[in-house]
Amino acid sequence: MEPIRVGLLGLGVVGGGTFKVLARNAEEIARRAGRHIVATKVSARDVAKAKSRVGEAAEVVADPFQIVRDPEIDIVVELIGGDTLARELVLEAIAHGKHVVTANKALLAKHGNEIFAAAHAKGL
Repeated sequence: MEPIRVGLLGLGVVGGGTFKVLARNAEEIARRAGRHIVATKVSARDVAKAKSRVGEAAEVVADPFQIVRDPEIDIVVELIGGDTLARELVLEAIAHGKHVVTANKALLAKHGNEIFAAAHAKGL
């Protein structure tokens, strides 16, 4: 069975931690989910620094829109914070049929109705 391919938007403290947890607990996550869940692509402002953190385990890109538009990515995890760029990225991901995970309270407080409506309209 094909793994679920995750794209991480942001590789700061939370994004880096998420990447590590997915890698470190890969077998247990696969056992519980019934499939492997792999972060295959990450976006970061400092590509060189991000590459040093993820090695060859994932592709690193500077442009987060490459992730939300990538047909190979199944789930987008928004970890950049704020509400302006995050909103654009989340709505673009949804428009491309991707499930989105975020804990961005500012984003959801300001744009939650719009985001949930867009997700519902796409069956996500």
